[in-house]
Amino acid sequence: MSACKRLLYVVKHRSLWAQVRRNVTTWSPVGAAFNAKPHRRLDLFEKNADFIKVAHPDPAFREAAEKTCVDIGTVVEKLNTNVELCKSLKNLLDNPNIVAQLDPDTRRVAELFMFDFEISGIHLDDKLRKEAVGLHVKLLDLNNEFLVGSHMPNRIARSAIPEHLHLHFASEGSFIQVGGLHADSPDDLVREIAYRIYLYPNADLMNCLEELLKCRHKLAKLVGYESYGHRALKGTMAKTPGQCISLTANDFKMMRDMKKKLNPHSEYLLYLFLCSGLSSALYRYNIEPSLYSPYFSLGACMEGLNNLFSQLYGVSLMSEHPSAGEVWSEDVRKLAVVHETEGLLGYIYCDFFHRSDKPHQDCHFTIRGGRWCQETSQYQLPVVVLMLSLPHPSKSAPTLLTPGMMENLFHEMGHAMHSMLGRTRYQHVTGTRCSTDFAEVPSILMEYFATDYRVISQFARHYETGQPLPESMVARLCESKKVCGAADTQLQIFYAVLDQIYHSKPHNRSTTDILKDMQQKFYGLPYTPNTAWQLRFSHLIGYGAKYYSYLMSRAVASMVWKQCFVQDPLNRDMGERYRREMLAHGGAKEPMLMVEGMLQRRPTIEDFVDALVSELNPNFETFIMDSES
Repeated sequence: MSACKRLLYVVKHRSLWAQVRRNVTTWSPVGAAFNAKPHRRLDLFEKNADFIKVAHPDPAFREAAEKTCVDIGTVVEKLNTNVELCKSLKNLLDNPNIVAQLDPDTRRVAELFMFDFEISGIHLDDKLRKEAVGLHVKLLDLNNEFLVGSHMPNRIARSAIPEHLHLHFASEGSFIQVGGLHADSPDDLVREIAYRIYLYPNADLMNCLEELLKCRHKLAKLVGYESYGHRALKGTMAKTPGQCISLTANDFKMMRDMKKKLNPHSEYLLYLFLCSGLSSALYRYNIEPSLYSPYFSLGACMEGLNNLFSQLYGVSLMSEHPSAGEVWSEDVRKLAVVHETEGLLGYIYCDFFHRSDKPHQDCHFTIRGGRWCQETSQYQLPVVVLMLSLPHPSKSAPTLLTPGMMENLFHEMGHAMHSMLGRTRYQHVTGTRCSTDFAEVPSILMEYFATDYRVISQFARHYETGQPLPESMVARLCESKKVCGAADTQLQIFYAVLDQIYHSKPHNRSTTDILKDMQQKFYGLPYTPNTAWQLRFSHLIGYGAKYYSYLMSRAVASMVWKQCFVQDPLNRDMGERYRREMLAHGGAKEPMLMVEGMLQRRPTIEDFVDALVSELNPNFETFIMDSES
């Protein structure tokens, strides 16, 4: 984008921002845009409305998108077992003269395509290849069935719940709908009701999961792997299930040792340390979210992100009005991501607010990947969607976030900036389309920024008075998060181990029986009868046998934070290095090489374990005793 065009772009957006009504405080344009109420649009659902099976409010659109995903997936699996295509690619990669002429991105993508051929069973005879394709197609259906079912609410008769609690849940005639765990609720009874009803077993979904795991194992064995875990981990940083178990087992041992050092005077505190609503429980025990929320209006948080990206990368978030039919709900916001010298980098659609038909899971979707277009000699700009489930603004206040919501927002925006700042030649490896155990690094790193006092102090201010969050409250929040982060790591260990066990050799027992054993061994809390938490474990689809990726990514993010940002989280030189060495490449570069480039050393599995262990050593006992006093 030329200097003239950049100037016109900024002028255009300034005139748009001038139309946004300010509150008592003076917000930046992006902050004001997210604190303003949405204007009602009458032409939302024209035929060119573009979104997908999860977020669109029209069931017909969702159903059509689901069918399209399965159809495309079927075509891809047939291509992955096309012998002639594989032979052509193999001939290319076996020719050193041709390979020497390939640029790094092209060679990497060619190697990834060959990898896809190999794990899909290209080496099998015709009969077995057809069987492999059939299993792939069956898995596409099972994956979709489980994913949809895992987000469906459960319901119970209104008469079964105390009347004064009805307002906490959605109503459906004579029934109450429970669509989540309500972990942030300060009411113990609300959380218990939500836990028992939302996690109540569904027989059809249970059968779907059992069949899905059997099909995955059968496919893995058919194409030559010991288990689905071995197949899924090929090409990742961990490489094998053994490395995953090593990472989680060492982490668990250190966590257990740390708990033994706790002052045993309070069993309640130990329970909090282990309970499934752990982060929220510790937040509630030490800080009251309602005291913090007025300082974390959605507009303030978006302003904080804008300031952070501006200082680290020279990037600004600019609010745009979407065109007629461009968005799928009237409260979706559109952001242009603009670099101070490079111009427009891409677009982020922010689908942030709760809808009754939206999943209660924060997600990042790539709508269009970035790539170099030879036909136009221009870069195709990436387009992504961030989906949250935040409360709507009220008549008297904008949307106010709890500390946990604010951290989730920063996490998902880390994914978005991975997509925006990536500059790869091919869509196949753009942004978050990389090794699973690297994909979470940018989002988890953003959690460190979200809980750093120097970052928080830049944007946390009261939505009415404009007063900054008091320093004592900032310090309390950051210290509380350190403890919650240590506790959350144990939760991730449990998830990761359960995922690995599910995808190892077949077990002659139910997924619930396995859950009971793993929960007792790696989490310490007894199983609650008549619950099936695994049926809400939707990560079994996108992260099947790879949930350990959150631990691996947290280890990498911890090393990057402590080595590059902890001294100065707003350091532009480090921001540019981070973009150059890690964000720019997507999946076009080996993940370990990107980590090595950023840290300027090659970490070992022991380094990853040490990094996670270092997260587990805040002065927990002192913090808790101080809270009690």
